[in-house]
Amino acid sequence: MSVAPDFQPPFDVIFPPGDLYSDEPPLESELHLRQIILLLQSLELWWHRNDFYAAGNLTVYYSPRQRKSEEFRGPDFFVVLECERKVRKSWVVWEEDGKYPNLIVELLSDSTASTDKGLKKQIYQDIFRTPEYFWFDPNNLEFAGFILLGGIYRPIEPNSQGWLWSQQLNLYLGVRENKLRYFTPEGQLIPTPEELAQQQTQKADRLAAKLRELNIDPDNI
Repeated sequence: MSVAPDFQPPFDVIFPPGDLYSDEPPLESELHLRQIILLLQSLELWWHRNDFYAAGNLTVYYSPRQRKSEEFRGPDFFVVLECERKVRKSWVVWEEDGKYPNLIVELLSDSTASTDKGLKKQIYQDIFRTPEYFWFDPNNLEFAGFILLGGIYRPIEPNSQGWLWSQQLNLYLGVRENKLRYFTPEGQLIPTPEELAQQQTQKADRLAAKLRELNIDPDNI
């Protein structure tokens, strides 16, 4: 009795890697770094939820056939909704149920502005289909936002304070003291962790002062 030879597939099946490290260039300046940290920390502090992912200066791998391009880099800041909140090396779309960012913020500079307003905007509109795209220049404070309507980015109209509404975050984005900040629908500034700690300290100091007015030593409570 003859033994059939081992089966050999007609071609090699190659699956794209999913465990990919981010491959982003250094940030343009300290202003860019501090702005990314502010956006990230403020949102994570405000949102008491575990169904989102936010990151800055991280590569988004969106196609198994994707090749490195000097013209395209990952977003400066992005948020993905309805996903697991965990640490990642990069955002790999085909490993994340096909999810793309819901919101992207690019921080402009002299060397990146044309790409952010041109090629990246086109990619985010036509390939990512990201519902909202904003850009902000930490140096000259240029700020604009776009919402995807009918497959095309349309400008978001500012309110009387110049803030732009984000449906994805249910928050306003606006410039305050030369920084891009979040504001609640009621207009309340979303604090950074440092600002929140300062507010709590001031509140505790006022309470202690009130107790002393009532001849109560707060240190003995």
